[in-house]
Amino acid sequence: MKIALIGYGKMGRAIEQIAVQRGHEIVLKISTANKHDLTKEHLQEADVAIEFTRPEAAPENVVTCLKAGVPVVCGTTGWNEGLAHAKMTAIDHHTAFLQASNFSIGVNIFFEINKLLAALMNEQNDYDIVLEETHHTQKKDAPSGTAITLAEQILENVARKKHWTKEPTNDPDSFPIIAHRMEDVPGTHSVKYTSAIDDIEIIHTAHNREGFARGAVLAAEFLQGKKGIFTMKDVLGLDRL
Repeated sequence: MKIALIGYGKMGRAIEQIAVQRGHEIVLKISTANKHDLTKEHLQEADVAIEFTRPEAAPENVVTCLKAGVPVVCGTTGWNEGLAHAKMTAIDHHTAFLQASNFSIGVNIFFEINKLLAALMNEQNDYDIVLEETHHTQKKDAPSGTAITLAEQILENVARKKHWTKEPTNDPDSFPIIAHRMEDVPGTHSVKYTSAIDDIEIIHTAHNREGFARGAVLAAEFLQGKKGIFTMKDVLGLDRL
């Protein structure tokens, strides 16, 4: 498979390493230094594009790829307002689009555990909820896309909670996402249900970027030759649960 890498920072290099190990070819690498090379002609040399950049750059990058008829795997978060347009562009140009807040296989299993635990805790009114995440200092969006996904799953399953906040709160209708930024932390997420009697906590800790990179390459392999809108649940077969 021929891959276009849109974004060639730490994640882009990690994806390149995994992709080459799995027998794929990187035919285009786009960074801030050669953004002008992100053209239809260059993109059409690839079977799929993998986009990991910044929230302000992702919408244009993704749409450019989709208009070229190239399927896109996107790991950039913090641009939810542009996702609907990207999905329509994929449909209009008969190609495929997959955006995920996290490509780690472990995190996607963690998402399923989070939904189940939230459903079990729906009627346990004595428990409050606190969500925390820690990432490296280079991560610009806070809270992380993964943390927001976890929070949205909780809101869908715990009726007494109506919204989340970025700060600790005493509002019984809400719960906080506490975001920390530290040097060289790939990503840690925890969801805690706490009461006067006990706590129940689930935690996912990434040890390095390899899990994210491997998941992105698996998603690209899955997307090749497909048309439509997909998620990591499709890639990992979790939609059968």
